[in-house]
Amino acid sequence: MVNTETIRIVVGIIGNVISFGLFISPAPTFVTILKRKSVGDFSPMPYIATIMNCMLWVFYGTPVVHPHSILVLTINGIGLFLEIIYLTLFFIFADKKNRLKIIGFIFLELVFISAIILGTLLGLHTYDDRSKLVGTICIVFGIIMYGSPLTIMKTVIVTKSVEYMPFSISMASFSNGICWLIYALLRFDLYILISNGVGAVLGAAQLILYFCYWKPGDQNEKKSSQVQLSSSSAMHNMV
Repeated sequence: MVNTETIRIVVGIIGNVISFGLFISPAPTFVTILKRKSVGDFSPMPYIATIMNCMLWVFYGTPVVHPHSILVLTINGIGLFLEIIYLTLFFIFADKKNRLKIIGFIFLELVFISAIILGTLLGLHTYDDRSKLVGTICIVFGIIMYGSPLTIMKTVIVTKSVEYMPFSISMASFSNGICWLIYALLRFDLYILISNGVGAVLGAAQLILYFCYWKPGDQNEKKSSQVQLSSSSAMHNMV
């Protein structure tokens, strides 16, 4: 008889695989940047925001904050590594203004995450209290990042075209949210539940918009490859 914990691990592994796919979704953008040797009109903010999100969830998944969350820790650790690579490449090919923006925001993020880590470890002494504080902060930052897919959805409605909302990303985003939602329910985790519940709803909304506005000729390969498939827009529901 398969127990609940085994099912939870399997679901978490599936969630890790889908999440990894979303983490590497910006790769076409960076292929374009490398070929042009310029970041063009792309913004570093999605990658800066996702680094903050990953750092928070990595800390949340550590044994000193929320034990038995190794799958949350591993996928966000991988995501953090990939986002650092993306931002490093962006920095290399960016102009002075964008470089200063990157340095400034990363400095602020490091100060913030250091304060969270020190405050949590020194000021809170139970797993419940630590999980509550860090989990709440993760949700707050997740809600901030929800603005990105909403912007893309607005573009679809205004232009009546899904050219800039790839189906594969929307489908993966929805599937990812559902996987982590189930994961959170099998051993109840309110913070992962809320984050991915909202993410799954937004993913479903994107799919509905896609089928409402899709028409032949949308999302041709040349154009979609140059769209900034930001990690934060696709991974608002990433734990």
